[in-house]
Amino acid sequence: MQLKINNEKKELKFHGSYEFPVFVSHEVLSDYERGAFAWHWHPEVELTYIEEGQIEYQVNDTVYCLKAGEGLFCNANALHTGHMLNQGDCRYLSVTFHPRMIYGFEGSAVDKKYVEPVTRNDLLGGLHLVPDTEWQKQVLLSIQTIVTDYEGHLPGFELTICQTLLQIWNTLYTNVWSKISADPSVQYKDIERLRKTITYLQEHYHEHVTLGAIAENVNICASECCRFFKRHMNQTIFEYLLEYRIEKSLPLLIKGEDSITSIAQTVGFSNPAYFGKVFHQVMRCSPSDYRKSFISKTQKV
Repeated sequence: MQLKINNEKKELKFHGSYEFPVFVSHEVLSDYERGAFAWHWHPEVELTYIEEGQIEYQVNDTVYCLKAGEGLFCNANALHTGHMLNQGDCRYLSVTFHPRMIYGFEGSAVDKKYVEPVTRNDLLGGLHLVPDTEWQKQVLLSIQTIVTDYEGHLPGFELTICQTLLQIWNTLYTNVWSKISADPSVQYKDIERLRKTITYLQEHYHEHVTLGAIAENVNICASECCRFFKRHMNQTIFEYLLEYRIEKSLPLLIKGEDSITSIAQTVGFSNPAYFGKVFHQVMRCSPSDYRKSFISKTQKV
């Protein structure tokens, strides 16, 4: 399984409905290919609570290592991804909601004073929530309460969830956001540059990709492009590209119609042997073993 996203990395999924833009889900990291969900963003805010295991969760350029009992606030429109830690699985709750659940309608006093300054600030991408701090503990409990209310569907559950979301937002604003002074003269170009770089790599992964072309796409020199990507992603451009090519090969291997050599070429590897080497480094098995294991699981089912 993998998320459905467009070329701009926006998730193609409606979280809730227009009338009640809230969506709750129980997630298991191993359900995603490679035990990771792809880079994406959405206009909704996402609250995560870890039930079991650990996850390496990255929001924009910040990496958070979350363990059971902890959580995360992920801002609207923030790029984010999640990976297994030490090959261990992770179960977590996800509460996704549109900011209008907080502000009511665009241009309202609540929107202008308490929501827009947060959702439009690239520096407020994520916030790690831990139970050791009392107010954060209350937010974590509130996330679980929302899940219970959402699934219970008792009369008035929408009002209860709306009230709880407002309490969470007020708590975060009081303890964190109100203490951050935003300088309107500061230009936050890094996140947009990161989005453009990732978009370019994911659109051209099957081609011969050069550092010069990547750098030209974001209007910086090649050396700065390397430093910039490494600083934000904690891996080199070509490490990311190779991993993405492997990710794109997985559904083709599962489908089973093409040879491994053909699949290697389809996802951008000119040398099948090198494809096999990189595949083993990423997936800890060979392409043929991966295909066989999936066929075996299918036959058992």
